[in-house]
Amino acid sequence: MQVDRCSRAGITCVANFQVNSTVNELVLVAEDEPEIARILEAYLGREGFRTVHAMDGKIALDQHAILKPDLVLLDVKMPKVDGWEVLAELRRRGDTPVIMVTALDQDIDRLQGLRLGADDYVVKPFNPAEVAARAKAVLRRTSPSGNGSVLRIGKLEVDLESYLARVINDDAFAPLQLTLTRTEFRLLAYMAKSPMRAYSRSELVDACLPGGDALERTVDSHVSNLRRKLDEAGSPGMLSVVRGIGYRLAAI
Repeated sequence: MQVDRCSRAGITCVANFQVNSTVNELVLVAEDEPEIARILEAYLGREGFRTVHAMDGKIALDQHAILKPDLVLLDVKMPKVDGWEVLAELRRRGDTPVIMVTALDQDIDRLQGLRLGADDYVVKPFNPAEVAARAKAVLRRTSPSGNGSVLRIGKLEVDLESYLARVINDDAFAPLQLTLTRTEFRLLAYMAKSPMRAYSRSELVDACLPGGDALERTVDSHVSNLRRKLDEAGSPGMLSVVRGIGYRLAAI
């Protein structure tokens, strides 16, 4: 019967799965189709997640403000407030990880979701077991490392635990904190772990922009913004292009 319900909802299901009680993060499922929402909640619950369901975008925003979920699964075509507007508002509020779960399958839709700050993008019909696995992966990727490590490259400091980056200038009264998007911070932190190394665009996509194997060109936009912010903060030339390969972060 589980497979039949999944089939009617246009979702590929795996019949056999085991309960994992070691996870307790709260996932907000913003989905206006009750059957799909129930299936997602069932699979997430069997992986140990707590879940709450929002039938429209307005309820999703209200529940996000009150419950502070660890992750949001967000449909695009929802009543009252659509998913794009919800995502934009969530990014104004902070950095709650968001996975778009939608029938919109064009590259332009994926690009819009990632540019607005989505952490991953899943197209319907989908395998709910894969969605649960992606939820775990996003939470692992976006959670602070917890080791209190601070990476230092020249004047740049990247605090992996606090998700902060700052530039220390000799002539400044205090370090200048960089205002970075989640993706920009990921890129900076990833490259800061091995300064002077040349990173290919495809590697940066896999490590920092999962969810689109044809989206290497989006790295250029994020890196361009990151380079500009580093330059304006007093570290010009720190993030450079490696012709034919990708990018390099190095102390100048």
